[in-house]
Amino acid sequence: MVWLVKLAFTRRPPLATLSQARLPPVRWPSKAVEPNSPRRPLSIMPVDPTPVLQYINGFRFSKVMFAAVELGVFDRLDKQPRSAEELAADLKCEPTAMNRLLDGLVGMQLLARESQTYRNTDLASELLTTTSPNRMTGYIKFSNDVSWKLWSHFENAIREGSHRWKDAYGWDQPIFSSFFADEAAMREFLMGMHGYGVISSPKVVRAVDLSPFKHLVDLGGATGHLPIAACEAYESLTATVFDLPDVIPLTKEIVAQSSVADRIDVTAGDFFADELPEADLMSLGRILHDWSDEKIDRLLAKIFDRLPEGGGLLLAEILIQDDRGGPDWGQMQDLNMLVCTEGRERTLAEYEAILRRAGFSSVTGQVTGAPVDAVLAIK
Repeated sequence: MVWLVKLAFTRRPPLATLSQARLPPVRWPSKAVEPNSPRRPLSIMPVDPTPVLQYINGFRFSKVMFAAVELGVFDRLDKQPRSAEELAADLKCEPTAMNRLLDGLVGMQLLARESQTYRNTDLASELLTTTSPNRMTGYIKFSNDVSWKLWSHFENAIREGSHRWKDAYGWDQPIFSSFFADEAAMREFLMGMHGYGVISSPKVVRAVDLSPFKHLVDLGGATGHLPIAACEAYESLTATVFDLPDVIPLTKEIVAQSSVADRIDVTAGDFFADELPEADLMSLGRILHDWSDEKIDRLLAKIFDRLPEGGGLLLAEILIQDDRGGPDWGQMQDLNMLVCTEGRERTLAEYEAILRRAGFSSVTGQVTGAPVDAVLAIK
């Protein structure tokens, strides 16, 4: 999500008349003015600076939301409205600073102000409280605690073309070991990703026709949001969630809460190392973008060999436009993959090339309007 900042630039009047003056805004030209033109009035900016101003300010919006989650602001306001003074005392923060933070969150439409009290908006209650089943707090905490530090070395990622784990943390361990440092960290991260899945998976499974298939195996399926959405959309479909042993307890917990729990089972395994369950449809949700081409080729060959003739592979990934001109969300995520992983985001043509290289004969893609899109390949 991009938060837009509306800034007005004005010429400053004499100090004596500042409080009474009604200041005219600077006029943005209808067409570019030569920056060095001797006839250009100082009150006319040669270009509209709004995008640059937004980008300068962008990290501040992220950090304000991150801090509010970390401090527990949204959790405290989820049950009842509270004043800044009450919240500051409860969270052991300085009252004036807390008031300023809350006002900033009102401007971001994450809180609403009612007289002297503040409350969560529906958006904040649904995604930014740690008790919500659709919470994204785990991914936000990962972004604040881990990604923020990795991105501080972004220039080196561009210079060297590789992730920044060694720069930021001094180690070269497998990228997901930090996500799963302990059970609590793993659970929060996976529930954060679950928030993305709840938004995206219902659209992904309806963007392409999965009705010909009988059984879906979701590889690296985490909380099972994609199989849950698929079984809800296709009444005759059954499914298996396949993920690492440490993930399985959370998977079972989330699947058991769904309306289609009787059609979904859960199996532990490593899709790189272990034999894959039998299915006529397999899926990879935000998996391929993590890995190098060499690892992708190895995994796709394994999937292709396991599928029957006419079997399918569903990918849930961001599709970069063919001309690489957008979407901006996908482009930023592509740079995030550079900083954090071995992988990247791809165009549909690039996915088609790697899928056909693995042996798939038919590849179709569909933009969903959700954070991720759909690609279906047929053997």
